[in-house]
Amino acid sequence: MNDFFHILNSLQDSAQRKVLSTIINVEGSSYRKEGAMMMMMEDGTQTGLLSGGCFENDLAANAADVLNTNSSRTIVYDMKSKNDLIWGTGSGCNGTISVLLEKVDAQLEKHLNRVQNYLNQRMPILHVKRLSNYGTVLDYIFLTQKEDCFGEWNGEILPQLKNLFSEHKKETGYIENMKDRYFFQVFNPKPRLIIFGATQDVRPLVNLAAKNGFHTIINDWRPAFCSRTYFPDADEISLEFPSTFLRDFSFSPDDFVIIMTHNFQKDQEILQTAITKKIQYLGVLGPRKRTLRLLEGQDIPDFLHSPVGLPIGAEGPEEIAISILADLIKTLRKRNHNDFRNIPSSRSEQKNGVSKTFSSFG
Repeated sequence: MNDFFHILNSLQDSAQRKVLSTIINVEGSSYRKEGAMMMMMEDGTQTGLLSGGCFENDLAANAADVLNTNSSRTIVYDMKSKNDLIWGTGSGCNGTISVLLEKVDAQLEKHLNRVQNYLNQRMPILHVKRLSNYGTVLDYIFLTQKEDCFGEWNGEILPQLKNLFSEHKKETGYIENMKDRYFFQVFNPKPRLIIFGATQDVRPLVNLAAKNGFHTIINDWRPAFCSRTYFPDADEISLEFPSTFLRDFSFSPDDFVIIMTHNFQKDQEILQTAITKKIQYLGVLGPRKRTLRLLEGQDIPDFLHSPVGLPIGAEGPEEIAISILADLIKTLRKRNHNDFRNIPSSRSEQKNGVSKTFSSFG
């Protein structure tokens, strides 16, 4: 998902012709999953990554053809063979990956810019493509939960497409009927990470979190710590007392919160309020004995991560930041896996609708 935000930013930074590549199906194992995206510029510059370098060069060659023909296409890469006689990499990744290539024309770029505006307002967007049996894009549409819609779509929008938000909540997938085949994906706003505290050990955590797709918010009442100088990657910096921040801030069920002010009274004040909020993740820096003191002897709830981070024996700010970020990502992925249910798709029909197939490609 983080690649998609980089792609949206790259639209503003370059006037070159562009091709958008999206993994629309994976059978077996692969480096990236359905919905992963990459932007390829006319000069060969790439934003994002779809494999470990296995087929990016070939995609670039096909992207040039897409630019010249103005026609989308789906390419299937079969990487199951251990003996790669064609390409000589012998990677044996044991997966088959279908990649859709589309030219980003003026209309699609305008629509993607509009998607970015919605995401910046923390509104998820459902994107649906109607595909031909040959793997080309016939129509596409973007929909919000408020049923605002825009795109290039002919005919009526099926009710089952409108209901994807409420009925399925799966981030990517296929819907097929007797007539058409659809690929859909949900673009969600960046998950927010609210960190209480701006001491030196917070700096590597903010840096890592920002690089890995979190919208980072820092709150601290001490101007000597809470400064843009120390947190150039933070999305928001709040220089105010935690009590004021907690009173005015609107938390959401998708938020991640970490308490690490190194001030016992402030941590206790924050925890007493944060523990009542409906949020995705709540963690407290420090040993469990300290957290018990913060809770004044009450049992530590199962949902409270104490000590925060995965138990990797981390030492020092950088390693602690890695352990915390790993736990955040684990929670995020687990939520996506548990909350979204699969939608059946027809594997055989998809194989028929391709423009090109490579076997033994790794």
